Amino acid sequence: MNRRRMQIGAMAYNERLKATNGTCVKPRIGNGESYQRVGQTISDNQLEQLNSQLETFRANLENFARQHRKDIQKDPVFRMHFQKMCANIGVDPLASSKGFWGELLGVSDFYYELGIQIIDVCLSTRALNGGLMELSEVKRRVERMRGIRDNKVPNSTSSNTHSNSFSSKWTSIASKDTNMEVTEDDVLRAIKTLAPLGSGFQVLQIGDKKMVSSVPRELNRDQSAILALVRDTLLEDGLMWIDKQAEPYEYWVPGFFDPEDDDIYAAAASS
Repeated sequence: MNRRRMQIGAMAYNERLKATNGTCVKPRIGNGESYQRVGQTISDNQLEQLNSQLETFRANLENFARQHRKDIQKDPVFRMHFQKMCANIGVDPLASSKGFWGELLGVSDFYYELGIQIIDVCLSTRALNGGLMELSEVKRRVERMRGIRDNKVPNSTSSNTHSNSFSSKWTSIASKDTNMEVTEDDVLRAIKTLAPLGSGFQVLQIGDKKMVSSVPRELNRDQSAILALVRDTLLEDGLMWIDKQAEPYEYWVPGFFDPEDDDIYAAAASS
């Protein structure tokens, strides 16, 4: 096939040679610098067009945000998709509470306030869980603190009077934002705002669960795998129970039941 193409090319060159009375010059294979200049020009044009498209999209995004400001504030699913759309073009509404997006949407104060409430939840329960709590449980406790849900949250310890007063303070402050429901995505974004504090707040993936760590220590892969294995083993051996009727799932350790929980223990054992 290649030989046939070479023959056709040679025949075409001979025809041009006859037509020009032998003055046709065989084209040269190339000038590297010329190709480089042409390539750079094309790249510059493409970059300029891309920047222009991004500016147009950013302007349209600002208009969209103005028109749907209330939906962004009140609808958690809508807010999550809007945040992802902003991230795709490099816009961070949390970059500055005094910036354009913070003033337009009012979400920066929302996430900073949510971050403080997450700190309160994690510190007030550290004596029970060692500074490691499931993401869904953090969300549930924050919702209770904000007055969004009325389901009871177990008390951490009776000695945390400071934390309890702190919780009541933020419950009253957050009462004006009860229409802004909280999602796990909101909790994740609020935890990211705590990074400059260097307080160790981070989200860990342990098995199929996301856990919020509030201690300045990082779990490696082996430790995460061990925690997931311990949970599954305790459930299999009956040393820990799971209540799938609760929302989210609750884990019960019979060995840690208080005396007043004897009726719960007896009912579960007889079932």
